[in-house]
Amino acid sequence: MNYFVTTSIPYVNGEPHLGHAMEFVMADVLARAARARGDTVVFSTGTDEHGGKIAEKAAELKLKPQALTDQMSQKFRDLITALNVQPDRFIRTTDKNHEERAQLAWKALEKDIYKNKYVGWYCTGDEEFFTDTVVKENHGICPDHNRPYEKIEEENYFFRLSNYSEQIRDAIKSGEFEVVPATRRNEILSLLESGLDDISISRPKDKIDWGIPVPGDKTQVIYVWFEALLNYITVLGYPEHNDFKQFWPANVQVIGKGILRFHAAIFPGILLALGLPLAKQLYVHGYVTIDNKKMSKSLGNSLSPNDIIATYGADAFRYYFLRHIPSYDDGDFSWPAFESAYNNELANELGNAVQRTAAMIQKYQGGIIGEIPEAEHDMGTYDEALAQCKFDRALDSVWEQVRGLNQLIDTEKPWQVAKTGDEDHLREILAGLVSDLLEIAGLLVPFLPATAEKIQALFAGGLVHPQNSTLFPRLEAAKE
Repeated sequence: MNYFVTTSIPYVNGEPHLGHAMEFVMADVLARAARARGDTVVFSTGTDEHGGKIAEKAAELKLKPQALTDQMSQKFRDLITALNVQPDRFIRTTDKNHEERAQLAWKALEKDIYKNKYVGWYCTGDEEFFTDTVVKENHGICPDHNRPYEKIEEENYFFRLSNYSEQIRDAIKSGEFEVVPATRRNEILSLLESGLDDISISRPKDKIDWGIPVPGDKTQVIYVWFEALLNYITVLGYPEHNDFKQFWPANVQVIGKGILRFHAAIFPGILLALGLPLAKQLYVHGYVTIDNKKMSKSLGNSLSPNDIIATYGADAFRYYFLRHIPSYDDGDFSWPAFESAYNNELANELGNAVQRTAAMIQKYQGGIIGEIPEAEHDMGTYDEALAQCKFDRALDSVWEQVRGLNQLIDTEKPWQVAKTGDEDHLREILAGLVSDLLEIAGLLVPFLPATAEKIQALFAGGLVHPQNSTLFPRLEAAKE
């Protein structure tokens, strides 16, 4: 089976944040789970690098836009490496390959593209146009960027998105294009009920020259949001490459809720206009707050994912953001909550189960496990949770096994069995514990890959290798 999973591609005008890191990890879980099933996987991520906001930021820093995007894109690559996320492709929208294929897509869409005069309100911070209603509600000031909306009158190219409202709505309702969770599905269906408007898909080159030229019109560049969406097919070599023919449509696209409209309305419209199938599933995650406050420079509460990874490691980061941030809702990060999860769940529950089992086999059996039976737990809840991108629920089911294993150790009391001299029964108990731990490790492969590998190495070949037995050193001091 072929399996294609994508993240959205972060815009490189700012530093990588917790939401980016969480999204990379979520897609990595899906990719690793598919590889573990034996699927042939393409996991794609990357960076979005054109547009006025980048040109403006580069000018402010006295850099060329390309130099700025090179620097910023590398920061996202470095974060991906630090998180032990393993994408198969990393696309940059400044790649020549993407630029040329985006122009090919434009040409293929020409039956649905027309030129018209546009009058509207624009915010460079959002790279987006806004209606009179929105501008009035916000008293003429963009709330996210604290700058006045610009009244713009210009001639642009438009895409007939209005032609595809009904088809997109039908695809979502039928489940052909599955949007999860249901709250996001309902949100986009509500938007589609009133029908989609045609959208502006270019800007005059004399206003923004940092972009992909419109084919056949040197006076215009393709609107950044429009060409960035095409990355999901250009990364596979749209239109002619074999990868594109084999891996599109995507099995899952992982995005944040702030860009739902682009991925559940505009991109499906583009695909339908190109005569292509829609992605099978769009998973939409929520936002992360810090101490129940939105991250912002003015509050001084922004936190780099690297601050967490450097102290606690990638697996601890992955664990918290996959289990303690609700998969279907917004979630919060705080140091006390994080350290509680680290110490109580990773160090005490999982770490102790592993260390106690390894220590008893060393003590009573000289490190020899003997024949390890097959574990026989029902994986239905875990598999179903993963299929619906309920990462928190999947890890809950694994932790039910972790806690069950600790209870089993306390109930069976192998140390007391050892005193009776019943070596066969003791060997049976300890081999059963190893069997359960290896099953848990298998379930953790997509979530905590380094931890899973350590557990598997610890009990490899029917022996205990004690140098690998400490998974999560308990940290007593809370971070200030």
